[in-house]
Amino acid sequence: MSSDANNNQTPNPAPEGGEAAAKAEKVEKVEKTEPTDNTEKSDKGDKSEKSEKEKLEKAPEKFDLEKADPRTAEWMNDCLKRLNSLYKNESANITHIMSGIEIIKIIRMVENIFMEESNLCEAEAPIKVIGDIHAQYQDMNRLFDLIGRVPEERFMFLGDYVDRGPQGIEVLMLLYCLKIRYRDRIFLLRGNHETPSVNKIYGFYTECMVKYGIGLWWDFQTCFNRMPMSGLIAKRVLCMHGGLSPHLQSLDTIRNIPRPCEPLDRGLLIDLLWADPTNKGDGWFNSIRGISYMFGKGVVEQGCKLLGVDLIIRAHQVVQDGYEMMTGRRLITVFSVPNYCAQFTNAAAVVCLNGNLEISFQQMLPPPLPPTAKAKVAPAIAISTNKEAALADKESIKPFAKA
Repeated sequence: MSSDANNNQTPNPAPEGGEAAAKAEKVEKVEKTEPTDNTEKSDKGDKSEKSEKEKLEKAPEKFDLEKADPRTAEWMNDCLKRLNSLYKNESANITHIMSGIEIIKIIRMVENIFMEESNLCEAEAPIKVIGDIHAQYQDMNRLFDLIGRVPEERFMFLGDYVDRGPQGIEVLMLLYCLKIRYRDRIFLLRGNHETPSVNKIYGFYTECMVKYGIGLWWDFQTCFNRMPMSGLIAKRVLCMHGGLSPHLQSLDTIRNIPRPCEPLDRGLLIDLLWADPTNKGDGWFNSIRGISYMFGKGVVEQGCKLLGVDLIIRAHQVVQDGYEMMTGRRLITVFSVPNYCAQFTNAAAVVCLNGNLEISFQQMLPPPLPPTAKAKVAPAIAISTNKEAALADKESIKPFAKA
């Protein structure tokens, strides 16, 4: 049973004997008395004050680093200022503004924050959900110019911050500093590229070695092993990098994953990072990746019912529009950098959820590629095989409009 179900409160005992009779008599007298306008206003005022008081008591207290630790807040403000100076500055990189020692201090600080969060970190709406970034620091900042920035906006990232692109350390440092400075406004999940077996091959290992030395790569791995694996928005929208798993029987299954952890070659951790949706059928299939599974519409519908959620948002695969609605409208794939690896002509997008959990998207069109680039259109992954139904599914997600 979910831990959310264990918060049952014992009702207050009913008044006994003469006290109950007196209260009943008092209620009867009130009912027989015509209320004056002043009495009605007083009652409404009391109810309004009580309602506001209840809201304040229920609302979680926001963490304010500036009050809790002014020196760290000042340091983070300075770090963010320096990191933002790298945007649109092709002549500089992170080695010009941060030492390896400072980066390690930031890593140690943010991994403590990750460990304070649940492995299923929970966030409220409104929120914007962001997919793969893949070390495209400049494109990530261009995306922020479009969708807004922390702390004005609340973000949940679905992983894959490194590899493939040139500025993975810059991406991580900007997001880590934002997490330290505004921990309840940004949530960072782990992707399959935040594992040593992957990022040693696809670019991050070499980037660390060239910029600071191999030791820093190891420091990042210890931090990745502490990142949350999944997110839950308003208790109704489940987020992860990859997808569902046959081992996922309840949300507590994710909450109870011990950390630090390093995914091996199979099991729940691998599936959360690696699994993919498909439109080839309703059930489970062996993955064309050679790791984890592919899962169909029936699995998604059953999973949503089992886990008590309405929607699943995941990343992990490049899609041409930057977002794709799976057949059945219970799963969305989001990819958030354009022209992935200069091999595709894809747009970037984010999924927006308002306070009522209504879905919309913001899209950043890809800049033109050099004429020599042999880029192609990204293939569809799990849309309906019926063209009309696929178009209707796509159009069910409207463009974002500010309230």
